[in-house]
Amino acid sequence: MIDKLEFLIALSRERHFGRAAEICGVTQPTLSAGLKQLEGELGVLLVARGSRFQAFTPEGEKVLEWARRIVGDARAMRQEVDALKRGLHGHLTISVIPTALSMVASLTTPYRARHPNVTFTILSRPSIGVQQELDDLAIDAGITYLDNEPLGKVSAVELYRETYCLLSAADGEFGGRDEVSWSELGHVPLCLLTPDMQNRRIVDQLLRGAQAQAVPTLVSNSMQVLLSHVRTGQWSSVMPSILVETLGVGDRVRSIPIVNPDARHLVGLITPRRETQTPLVAALIAEAKRFAARQAEDGVRRPSDRPPA
Repeated sequence: MIDKLEFLIALSRERHFGRAAEICGVTQPTLSAGLKQLEGELGVLLVARGSRFQAFTPEGEKVLEWARRIVGDARAMRQEVDALKRGLHGHLTISVIPTALSMVASLTTPYRARHPNVTFTILSRPSIGVQQELDDLAIDAGITYLDNEPLGKVSAVELYRETYCLLSAADGEFGGRDEVSWSELGHVPLCLLTPDMQNRRIVDQLLRGAQAQAVPTLVSNSMQVLLSHVRTGQWSSVMPSILVETLGVGDRVRSIPIVNPDARHLVGLITPRRETQTPLVAALIAEAKRFAARQAEDGVRRPSDRPPA
């Protein structure tokens, strides 16, 4: 039964029989036969078929919800039993919004120091992708915004409050300023993330709220691309303060806090909501809580604090 539920989850992720079969390590006829057997056992049609995948039936959507729960719990059981025999070991896959990628090492480095037999894959994804991959059991955890757009059925640990700064040439219009308002950015040539990124939607909302008619002159889905343009001294960008603090910008660029409004958005670790997490994910949650506690002790990016100058 479990392997057939795995087929169903893979099909939900890929929306294509051939790619789903490849992910499961079986042939397409084997996957199709397994799904038909599952339909026979349950007595309902799960997948609307044509020459290619069309959709899940309403019954299929409901079975898919149960499949994610059952498969997730089965994986947790196997991993916990294995950890009792051999200690914590294995592989963690974490999808992260681009603006938080620079802080991931603050979790993975101490985690690996405690559990040296664990390896990692870190993926850059938009917030929608993080949520979808978590739903499809394609990843173990995600780092994303917690308070701006709706999340699914997840458990969350707050990591930090994202605040925003303008990166601009040190010898430019705002080079001598200690802060700048959102309304002043309407005429600034900005390079920003692409509109499919939640950070871009946040920035656009703040600019609209300040009646700043800003039109980006360059967009990218890579923070590194944006930073490389800013470092030339010829471009400006709106970026999270934590990213600037972690990566730095060089002598030619200044980081200037943006105020009016003093905007903040919560970023955190999300994991599947279940009574028992896998040992690998439970250790990651513990690491996230330690990171959050350090942030609180340092007085950095907490709701009651002012953003760093």
